[in-house]
Amino acid sequence: MSDENLVKLHIDLPNHWAIGGESMWATPLENDLFRIENVPFFAYGLNFLDIVNATSDTEDLIPEIRFVETPSGHRTYRIMFDKELAREKQVELLESLEVHGATYERANGKDVAIDIKPEGDHLAVYEQLDEYEANGYLSFETCEARTEGSFDDLPE
Repeated sequence: MSDENLVKLHIDLPNHWAIGGESMWATPLENDLFRIENVPFFAYGLNFLDIVNATSDTEDLIPEIRFVETPSGHRTYRIMFDKELAREKQVELLESLEVHGATYERANGKDVAIDIKPEGDHLAVYEQLDEYEANGYLSFETCEARTEGSFDDLPE
C-alpha cells in the first residue's frame, strides 16, 4: 500500500472528553467504503482496518464516517502515561504488550493508542495494563462503542 492512495476521513465527537472530532487515514475501496489505516486515538467503536461507510455532506468537506460496514476484529485501548514517566520506561511497558499481539501509535509524549490484532490476547493486554495502572504508571480505557450508532463518548 502506498501513502499516495490514502485519503482523510473525519468523525465528529461533540461529547468526547478530549476533542471535538478526529481525522484518520483510509484506503478508498468502492461504493463509499474505506479501510481505516491507522489506530483511532479518540473515537469509540472504531478500529484499525475496519471497513467503514463514509460520505461527504458537500464536495468541499472530507468524507464523514457514517458506520462500520465490516469490523476487522482488531481492538483498541487508549493509554495516558503519567507525565513524569520517562520515555524509556514508557517504551519498556509498551514493548511488554507485543507478546500479546499488541502494537501502538503515539499521539504525543504521553497519549498512546494500542491496537490488538484479532488473534492477539486482548484480556492479557487488559490485565497487564491494569497492573501498570495500579503501579501508577498510566491510566487506560478500552474503546468499544459507548453509544449505539455513534463513535462518540456518552453525553454528560
